[in-house]
This record gives sequence, structure tokens and C-alpha cells, in this order.
Amino acid sequence: MKKVALYSRYSPQADFSYLWKLLRQVEQDGYLLAVEHNFATFLRRHYQPLHEVETYQGYKDLPRDSELLITYGGDGTILRAATIVRDTGIPLMGINAGRLGFLADIPKENVLSAWQEYRAGKYHVQPRSLLSVSTEPERKLAKEINFALNEITVTRKDTTAMVNIEVYIDDEYLSTYWADGLIIATPTGSTGYSLSCGGPILTPDTKDFVLTAIAPHNLTVRPLVLPDHHRIKLVAHGREKQFLLSLDSRVMALPYGTEIHVSRAPFRIYFIRLEGYTFIRTLRRKLFWGYDNRNT
Repeated sequence: MKKVALYSRYSPQADFSYLWKLLRQVEQDGYLLAVEHNFATFLRRHYQPLHEVETYQGYKDLPRDSELLITYGGDGTILRAATIVRDTGIPLMGINAGRLGFLADIPKENVLSAWQEYRAGKYHVQPRSLLSVSTEPERKLAKEINFALNEITVTRKDTTAMVNIEVYIDDEYLSTYWADGLIIATPTGSTGYSLSCGGPILTPDTKDFVLTAIAPHNLTVRPLVLPDHHRIKLVAHGREKQFLLSLDSRVMALPYGTEIHVSRAPFRIYFIRLEGYTFIRTLRRKLFWGYDNRNT
């Protein structure tokens, strides 16, 4: 039997009636559902029971025979789902029940038509690159989930003082950034934190990373775009004992002097993109790209 996985999280503000309609349609079309364990419990308590449902708790028991994983939420839900699918090759289709919905770009009101388009093959699969992170000395990173779909960020902790971050590209010294922090973003993450700090937008098919300083105190520092085959090393120093390293939404404290090694991850995450839901369209509609009354 064909199988579709679902990942979502309960939120008191979310409207799950659209999702429920989708799940019923998926079942009627002859698919078996695999639902994240905690969310499956929520569905059983608040909605009529689904007929035949598998449950999973994470990456290790996610059914590998799922032909896609549907996320229902916002962009944060997509980022959490990426830690579940990892290197399985199972593509993600994001239904937006949040606010901006740049990654999860299908409006919740369109869930049934989106499913019909998927069933009709009116979509393409879009690969997204990730960042892989390691440290020296070696430390356990975010429960061993040592990759990021959006960005990795080095920032100060417990102080308002700047940090200074030595940056090396393929072991060649680039510069020392005096700033509140430094972002290394993927093309996917270029429309997030990096963009808000003045970084450029990269299209999803770009094979690059972007380094963007957070409130730099160097007038000569500007965002830097690098081909993603390069290896990046960061070494942070500051007045306190620790700094913060974040991988998407996962944050950990590390002692100053720790070496952070960043490179392209050995696998990619895949997104289902329906016909008409292009990056350019999303850029124009969600971020009001080039908005000008003269263009309307």
C-alpha cells in the first residue's frame, strides 16, 4: 500500500480542520498514513479516529517507504521536519498554517487542490543543500543532529560586548569579524536571518553559501558569497567563557576557542514544488519583491 507521512505540532492558534480534510482524502485515495506519535495522539483526542495509521517518533523509525512527508505549520515546522527525514530522500510538501510561509508555501485553504495536483504529477522535486558542522575539540552537537537547512550562527552569550570571530577559508585566513555574531547561510536560509542582516538573496539552485556579519564593527566588512565546495573554519573569542552556536533553531553553548568547521552536508533535502509555486512567485508575493505602485 502506498504511504504518506505527516509531521505537525499542536498549537492552540492553529486551525486543523483543513488538515483533517486532507487526511481523510489521503485515506480515501488508498494511502496509508504515518503520523508523528505526539501529533497522532492529539488527532485521536480531538477528531474522529483515522482508519489505519502508523506512528513514528523520529528519524530512526520514520517509515522509509513513505513517498512524501507532508508538513502542516510554518517554516519552523519545515525545519524540524528536515531533522526527521535527513538523508532518507523522502521529499517534503509544506502546508502553511503559520504566518509568512516562505518554505511552507501552500496555503492551508488549498490543501485539497494541492493534493490533487500532486496526485496528477503536476509538480517537480527541488533539492536543497545543507550545512554540516563539526567542532574541535569534538562535542555532541544538538543531540547529534549536526546539520542545518537554513544557517549556522555564532553569537555572543551573557554579555553585550562584541565577539571577535576568526574566519578561515580552506585553512587560509580571511579576516576577524568584530560583531554581535556571524551567519553562514545556505541558499534556503538566505531569505531568513541573513537577509535581515543585509545579506543577499540566493536562488535555491545556487551552489553557494553566504557569510553575513551581525551588526559588524568593521566598516570594511560586507556579506560574502562562496561556492559551497569550500570548507570554513570559525574560532570565536570574547570576554565571557562561552558563546552560542545555533543550527537553525537548535542552540548550544560552547567555550571560546572552540574550532567550528562548516562544509556542505553530504546529503540534500528535497521539496515538492507544485506547478505555479515557484521561488520567484513566492519572493514576489511573500516578500513584496520590488513592490511599486507603478507596477500594479
